[in-house]
Amino acid sequence: MKKILRSLSEEEYRLVRKTKQKSLSDLDEDALIKLHTRTRRARNKHVKNYRQAGAAKVKKKGGRGAARPVNSNNAARAEVFEKALGRVSRQLGVVAKQSAADLKESRLAKASGKSRTDLKAIVDGKGKVISSGKTRVDATRQSPGRKKYEASSKAAGKRRQAKKDNR
Repeated sequence: MKKILRSLSEEEYRLVRKTKQKSLSDLDEDALIKLHTRTRRARNKHVKNYRQAGAAKVKKKGGRGAARPVNSNNAARAEVFEKALGRVSRQLGVVAKQSAADLKESRLAKASGKSRTDLKAIVDGKGKVISSGKTRVDATRQSPGRKKYEASSKAAGKRRQAKKDNR
């Protein structure tokens, strides 16, 4: 593991260091989303390099079994970034959940003393919010929880594909 970390570029090494638990606990939600994006891109880059190098070496070595040990450094780099992405995703989930709970609490507190007709925003049941005569689409697609869910789905798909490619 230390050998692989030493083989990373300075920028990549700093990115992996930023994903350690001590560093992650200081970040807010927006910073975590940016870090998640950077980590995901780095992971995708190393997975792509691993796959492409593996495919090229299969031809040279004559089989996947013979080519796999030669490509182990690329696989280890991809694994380092996969673990780093997992740490960031977990922390982003924790922060997003806390943010959602805070938002819910503030909305409940705001609405608790008012009757239903006195509320400034009323949901019409079709995913739209009626606010001061205007109708707008519900913004849940842009929520941090949705972004994390979609990122998690993409990562799971990539892992499934990598598993198939490993066979």
